[in-house]
Amino acid sequence: MSDREWYRERIRPGSLPHFFCPGCGCGQIMNFFLQAAEEVDLDFDNLVAVGGVGCTARIPVYLDADALHGIHGRVLPWATGIKLHKPELDVVVFAGDGGVGAIGGNHFIQAARRNLDVTVIVVNNLNFAMTGGQVSPTTPSGLNTMTTPYGNREERFDLYELARSAGATSFSRWNTFRYQPATDSIKSALDHRGFSVVEIISQCPTHFGRYALGSGEPTKGMEWIEDKSITIAEADGLTDGEKKDKFVLGDFYSEKRPIFEGSTVYGEEK
Repeated sequence: MSDREWYRERIRPGSLPHFFCPGCGCGQIMNFFLQAAEEVDLDFDNLVAVGGVGCTARIPVYLDADALHGIHGRVLPWATGIKLHKPELDVVVFAGDGGVGAIGGNHFIQAARRNLDVTVIVVNNLNFAMTGGQVSPTTPSGLNTMTTPYGNREERFDLYELARSAGATSFSRWNTFRYQPATDSIKSALDHRGFSVVEIISQCPTHFGRYALGSGEPTKGMEWIEDKSITIAEADGLTDGEKKDKFVLGDFYSEKRPIFEGSTVYGEEK
């Protein structure tokens, strides 16, 4: 079976054409996931894909697997319930920067603290794209958005620092320009036993590109992100000020720790 045939068999019948804006990174990242899933031989009959509200949350809609599409920011409580009830299932969460860094922030902290055995793929498009391009916790300082027409005056939020301090046992960050390392990181995350996070910095031509970069061309967004991206090795030795406006990319760490399986089921000890 060719790669193209494998991919098409894992796209939900009748779901295409897709919802994403032309040039949106979500389509690329869905492709990264499908490529990684093929290479690790992920069983789609054993997969539950979880999404909330937002551009990224549409990805599970296109996968020919069980999916839960619910309200904004609550992806990890659902993932927790699914994993505790049926721990043998593979649970993959697709979320935006708002779903894990803003409204879903506390759920992200608790899932990381527990080392819940799920994979979280975060599409960080640097703004709240679904609702019009408002500033988000990950919007770089100084940039214009729909709600910061004179520039964002806040410091951006680093999801790596949050994941590491909260207890996640695997974290990687790449961008849509670097498709192979991004795909390889998803493969590693799918194989990881514990709370694994893959953050992918993604272009948003419709909103972030037009407001912050003055261009709705997808390639301009990808080039801007790549121009501001450095690897962990390149960041080593730089001051905080020198790294302030950069996206540090790489496979940050992966470690083993007991996973959260719950202490009781319906009031009885497991």
